[in-house]
Amino acid sequence: MSVWSNGSSNVSYTSFLLVGFPGLQESRTLLVLPFLSLYLVILSANALVIHTVVAQRSLHQPMYLLIALLLAINVCAATTVVPAMLFSFSTHFSRISLPRCLLQMFCIYFLIVFDCNILLVMALDRYVAICYPLRYPEIVTAQLLAGLVGVAAARSTCIVAPVVGLASRVRFCRSDVIHHFACEHMALMKLSCGDISLNKTVGLSVRIFNRVLDMLLLGASYSRIIHAAFRISSGAARSKALNTCGSHLLVIFTVYSSTMSSSIVYRVAHKASQDVHNLLSAFYLLLPCLVNPVIYGARIKEIRQHLAFLFQRAQLQVPTEKPQSLPSHRELPA
Repeated sequence: MSVWSNGSSNVSYTSFLLVGFPGLQESRTLLVLPFLSLYLVILSANALVIHTVVAQRSLHQPMYLLIALLLAINVCAATTVVPAMLFSFSTHFSRISLPRCLLQMFCIYFLIVFDCNILLVMALDRYVAICYPLRYPEIVTAQLLAGLVGVAAARSTCIVAPVVGLASRVRFCRSDVIHHFACEHMALMKLSCGDISLNKTVGLSVRIFNRVLDMLLLGASYSRIIHAAFRISSGAARSKALNTCGSHLLVIFTVYSSTMSSSIVYRVAHKASQDVHNLLSAFYLLLPCLVNPVIYGARIKEIRQHLAFLFQRAQLQVPTEKPQSLPSHRELPA
């Protein structure tokens, strides 16, 4: 049991035991197979769409590159949590130091916020493409796209850094057991023995302000986009624009609904077991990683066509055994 002491009665743990599902301690190894299968599906689905975008020159356009970046963030988010979770389930070794815990907390929240910020950049890209189609190539350049992604990363850092910074100043003396599969902010704050009202206020304020502002910006952007799409004279172009926006809106709904439902249940369902809360946390973290590549792979026509071509080419390259011909009467043994 690692603790830190300053020579007085102030004692703080410097390492913690992650107990992902307290009610399933005797059968934790049974969780390895479902979470491993889910992780492999997430990796395969996202990697397939990313490879399609990168390999096809015709998809080297801002919208498809942003989709590939969004799916890469999904892979990073799942990788931040699932491998360590699987290791702890299979080896029963789940102790983590405080610096590593804070680093994992920063990575998880940074990737979640970065994901939402990329959705904002995608909304801006679609707004220019549909409302100003003739000026789109000269407005949305590679330099502008790189700058917007940089701003999204900087905004994510500014949102997450204060929460993690305040958490690093807290003394943890109640226990060294975190009843969670990852270093989630409130799960760690439950172990504190000092005043954490500032941490709670900053964490809740940042989350509410960020979510409300994002939803307002997304709502304003897509309302203008849909209004402009209905004014397109060409039926095929109008259908394509609405289908693309529908895919983005499905992804936005998946990301925000899973996050908000988890937050609401966490604060309302006090009688629910810790296992239920942890399962919901895994749900809101991994669901977008699983659903997003399916949405974009199935609904975006250009990606769907290239994926179908990849599958067809893979089937043609699979060697097939030629049926052995029966020996002729001359070759029959005497």
